Amino acid sequence: MTGPGARIDLPDEVAVVNIGLTAFADALRAQACQVQEVDWRIPGGGDPVVVDLLKRVYGDAAVSIDAANREVVHRLDSGVPRLVDVRPLREAVPAIAASGTRSLLHCGPEIGWPDMCDPLRRSARAAVVAAGWAESTTAAQRLLDAGAVALHPAADHDVVVPMATVIGPDDPVFVVEDQESGARAFAPVNQGPGEVAWFGVDSVAAIERLRFLRDVAGPALHRVVELHGPVDVLGLAAQGVQIGDDVHLRTQGTTNLLIRSLLPELAELPDRPRRELAGFLSGNHLFFLNLAMAGAKALTLWAGQVPGSSIVTTMARNGTTFGIRLAGSSRWHLAAAPLIADALYAPGHGPESAAPDIGDSAVLELVGLGGAAAAGSPAVAAFLGGTMRDAAAATELMRQICVGESSRFTLPVLDFGGTPVGVDVRSVVESGVTPRINTGILDAHDGSGQVGAGVAAAPLDCFVSALGALAERVAVQ
Repeated sequence: MTGPGARIDLPDEVAVVNIGLTAFADALRAQACQVQEVDWRIPGGGDPVVVDLLKRVYGDAAVSIDAANREVVHRLDSGVPRLVDVRPLREAVPAIAASGTRSLLHCGPEIGWPDMCDPLRRSARAAVVAAGWAESTTAAQRLLDAGAVALHPAADHDVVVPMATVIGPDDPVFVVEDQESGARAFAPVNQGPGEVAWFGVDSVAAIERLRFLRDVAGPALHRVVELHGPVDVLGLAAQGVQIGDDVHLRTQGTTNLLIRSLLPELAELPDRPRRELAGFLSGNHLFFLNLAMAGAKALTLWAGQVPGSSIVTTMARNGTTFGIRLAGSSRWHLAAAPLIADALYAPGHGPESAAPDIGDSAVLELVGLGGAAAAGSPAVAAFLGGTMRDAAAATELMRQICVGESSRFTLPVLDFGGTPVGVDVRSVVESGVTPRINTGILDAHDGSGQVGAGVAAAPLDCFVSALGALAERVAVQ
């Protein structure tokens, strides 16, 4: 029957597609109704200024941006960074020696001595004493207070340093060169676990570790690499991902692979340095971390030469500020360094004693490692709810904001799918999802060192700022 007053037969069962608010879906489920949810959010949180920026970088502008992004992802995925040497910083980066001043390189964006967090200040004091510029940390404090030691971001010299690392001109660095582009990046030799300066400790033991690296480990590793020849850094990292490393929070497997590959050359060292270096390596499960960072930095240096891209090629933090830079731009976009929300702490410690996120190691998340590779790492899963499903969800979250997939880093638990690569500032701002960074946690106040580990969420504000700068560049093209 049709027309006015016609009878309408309703279905016995109703299935609903719910878009947006989950409260509606929950109410329907409570009534035994089938619900399919669509995770939709208002772009940019509905902020009209942000929505306007998004409009300006999509549409016609997206054609050139997408083309630039494809080239950036190609470079991030196809570069072949190789360890070619281990040398003192002043030899690897001639500008350090040419400056003629006492200078140190620190993690993250530029920051003055008065604004540095406690762990970074302790690391700087340790570096000053180890360099021979002061006899004690008290004397080092006076030099730094007086401005007698210059402080520069490591990023200004294509150097990446983890956690609260501060390095001086005589500290040994890995020299990593990308075979495809010739781009060179540098990272200090990892100091190891325990009572060490990169964890914000300025004790006698921490200073002695810096001297050991300078006087023993650095020269020995130089000889080892000289005998061995170039080492394919990310080739080893790719194997590490297959055996449970994210190559950021967990590097045990990849460290073992590296030491095994260098074992014949290690055995050729003279007796004393061989024994001392072997003892150090056997107790340092973090040894590969810094080398992986240098490899990632070499890729991002090459990718960063592409103009007009919306992909992030620098992401670093100094414990006070968090900064990013886009490919084709040297401009920093800053926000306050976040606390680490998803975390596990050592006994006696908790969020109240935790320093904000710190270090240059977030470069790893930009090339498909760290948070992007969480799905394959049981160790990372422990910080994300305790199940591999939680770890897989973390990788999928990164996939939402990345434009490509790695052909190098593949995850067996995801049917050998590639890890997400190429963080797109447009997707970050549109969705409100920021990169997740696997990281350690340092004590904020008393020099206790590492007190935990976890996963930090990058702050959104610096991505909004970067989007605005990109929109400005698009407007003048």
